[in-house]
Amino acid sequence: MSATPSATRAPHRFDSISLAPPDAILGLTEAFNSDPRADKMNLSVGVYKDAAGVTPILRCVKAAEQKLLDGETTKGYLSIDGLPDYRGAVREMVFGDQVPADRVAIVQAPGGTGALSVAADFLASQCSAGPGKPMRVFLPTPTWANHNAIMQDAGLAVDSYSYLGSDRRTLDFDALISDLKTKPSTGDAVLLHACCHNPTGVDPTPDQWQEIASVLSQRGLLPFVDFAYQGFGDGLEQDAAGLRTILENVDEAIVCSSYSKNFGLYSERVGAVGLVAASAQATAASLSQLKRCVRSNYSNPPRHGAAIVATILADSELTAMWKDELEEMRLRITSLRELFVAGMAKQPGAPDFKFLLDQKGMFSFSGLSPMQVDELKAKYGIYIVGSGRINVAGMNEDRMDWLCDAVADVAC
Repeated sequence: MSATPSATRAPHRFDSISLAPPDAILGLTEAFNSDPRADKMNLSVGVYKDAAGVTPILRCVKAAEQKLLDGETTKGYLSIDGLPDYRGAVREMVFGDQVPADRVAIVQAPGGTGALSVAADFLASQCSAGPGKPMRVFLPTPTWANHNAIMQDAGLAVDSYSYLGSDRRTLDFDALISDLKTKPSTGDAVLLHACCHNPTGVDPTPDQWQEIASVLSQRGLLPFVDFAYQGFGDGLEQDAAGLRTILENVDEAIVCSSYSKNFGLYSERVGAVGLVAASAQATAASLSQLKRCVRSNYSNPPRHGAAIVATILADSELTAMWKDELEEMRLRITSLRELFVAGMAKQPGAPDFKFLLDQKGMFSFSGLSPMQVDELKAKYGIYIVGSGRINVAGMNEDRMDWLCDAVADVAC
């Protein structure tokens, strides 16, 4: 029997789709995992690792999970804005008693990245500069690689302001202030890293934060604060000092916070959007629009990670345990910086890396060129982001001499 001629088919729509370029950071991890060398080291992706090279589960997290296992009664959906106890804990940790509760809207989000995405969607839909004129957001140069994509995908207009100096080691504060005074217009948003700037580790001083806050207030600019590393710089309260200064000077702000790092809950994706408005009425309206953004995206957030954070912060013993463990992580990162700087100082003819001691958090710009970064990967299996950004927390005490030897080999 002869086959019946088939009807004309529509063209294959997916055949013309091109491959997206690999992510600049996560793509390196894929390459690292495929590298067969046993003596490799991954200093690219931003996760904390202990002396054994493992991203640990905190003891307080294990204890909280046991409490949840014993007492959990449902796996039902959370509300659109998330777990109430978690949102209350976030409000306390981020804002303390500085802003009245009726002026703060909190929405749980899947990680700090999810929080940034929800906030960007909110700004794009609610704060346009006029018909056909999207709101502008100014990003520091440099900033976390994903900031630009998140803002553009939401429909915001992205611009930049100066941050790191030409020495790639220090803050160019004069250029930063000059840009904030001249480039944005009233109503534009300015993205700021609250602490532990990613990727440079370079933060403003308290006096510089005060001047930044004054310019934001005088020019009517909206602070859009990425608060991903609270507790990894100088301490929990110390790392909030810049944000506190900003909130003393403005009536409105958006803060996107993450608990993936300081609770070690990377895979649980625990974050939040905190919006500060000038009145309770504006807060309620803004919350309704934030919830609309969530509903049209992932509908409602996951429970487990938020429940862990809420359980820890509701229990004084677990809170104390968490603070101790967070301090252990912070001090170990500081120790790794010191060991690396000391190790490089012993290398004949090697560059001076003492500037790393003034930087904070997990990340630092090493000053290594893209060619040197490629050579480290090819010769030694040491993976660093092309910009030269190093995840200090990926270093290892027992292999510090080997790392310093390798860096000296390519840098001298």
